[in-house]
Amino acid sequence: MGRWMRMIGMLCLMLTLPDCVNQLDQRPGMIVEEEPITLRIAWWGGEFRNNATIAVIDLYEKLNPHVNIEYEYSSFNEYWRKLAPHAAGNALPDIIQMDISYLSQYSSLQLLEDMTPYMQNGLIDTTDIEKEQLESGSLNGKTYGLSLGVNAMLSIYDPEVLRANDIELPTDTWTWADFDRMGEQLLGKGIYLGTYFTPEQFFAYYLRQYGSKLYAEDGKRLGYEDDGLFIEYFGRMQKLAEKKLIFAPDIWTSDIGQPDNDPFYLGEALFSWGYSNQFISTAQRYGKPLTISPMPGPNSQDGLFLKPGMFFSMAGNSRHKEEAAKFISFFVNDLDANLLLKGERGVPVSSSVKARMKLVVEPELAQVFDYIDWVADNSTQMDPPDPVGAPEVTAVLRELYDLLLFGKITPEQAAKDFRERANAILGGKLYKLN
Repeated sequence: MGRWMRMIGMLCLMLTLPDCVNQLDQRPGMIVEEEPITLRIAWWGGEFRNNATIAVIDLYEKLNPHVNIEYEYSSFNEYWRKLAPHAAGNALPDIIQMDISYLSQYSSLQLLEDMTPYMQNGLIDTTDIEKEQLESGSLNGKTYGLSLGVNAMLSIYDPEVLRANDIELPTDTWTWADFDRMGEQLLGKGIYLGTYFTPEQFFAYYLRQYGSKLYAEDGKRLGYEDDGLFIEYFGRMQKLAEKKLIFAPDIWTSDIGQPDNDPFYLGEALFSWGYSNQFISTAQRYGKPLTISPMPGPNSQDGLFLKPGMFFSMAGNSRHKEEAAKFISFFVNDLDANLLLKGERGVPVSSSVKARMKLVVEPELAQVFDYIDWVADNSTQMDPPDPVGAPEVTAVLRELYDLLLFGKITPEQAAKDFRERANAILGGKLYKLN
């Protein structure tokens, strides 16, 4: 009956008989169906995130039969390469998974919708979301992204592997000096101290430990003045690479760098590093119990912060903004959806969802919840969103980091090059979406 009535309605429109549809809709006892809508959504992620997100989409479509959701996903770097031409053509998907390093860039080009009105009118329910989380996606008084979860940096290890190598387990107050001593105990054993430190993330953490920031408040230059901090941090990394205690980036282009041969998963690296939302997939892939520890200190409470794992943003070019807002609200506020997602994008931002999930989650996710609670009491406020040009600055830092790990440049020269090139980018050099 519903399909037949829609056909009659379309025929009426084609025949330019506007009263026909109105009369059909107003017949006593007639159910008026909602207009079919197709939403497009894009995200980056691994297998677990992809499958969980698709399950949530299926659930939403079941609860909202008039909505059809088309989706695509890819790896992080590929995602931004694919998104750039859509942005250039003002044809972005209705809902975009957004990283904090790109938020300023996309919003400055007026590609994103201000979500504040949708929060004010209740289409996006923010009742149980803390103010800090809402503000994490805001720039210049407008909200361009809603946090999908709360994360914090962490160390991951298998206690059995540390014990087998006569290494004391890290405490909540361990330091970089302790980290170095662990490395000395591993020399000649063929065991890595840890896996790859993503330079822009962990150098930023190191700067925060000493009261500095990667970017200045105005976003026009680097936020630290003492290149000694750069030299000290990356000098340590270079020495660890020379001693084969961390591996150089070419490992990922060799057989050993394939997923099934990652040293950490083979028990050949003490630590894996990252953010708390990665713990579930890491533990599942590892297949044995793992433990969370904070990053090394001193002053880890100054270095650590609670971070939005990522955001959902709405495209300014979307033709279905209200429906996009409803889906985003469902994503963050629905208990069943979050049970499917298992905190993989971060601990839920809805306090009520988080409280109810705590009663039923598996031990691995309970560890993450507990760790985030600990970080909340042992951290400082997150830095502002990365400025326009940050992706280019990151590319420069990664290039120099590779050269450092291969011994092709000194930390002193890398510090000088990074400052010159980063400040040129941040100071107004033309940039492009990448």
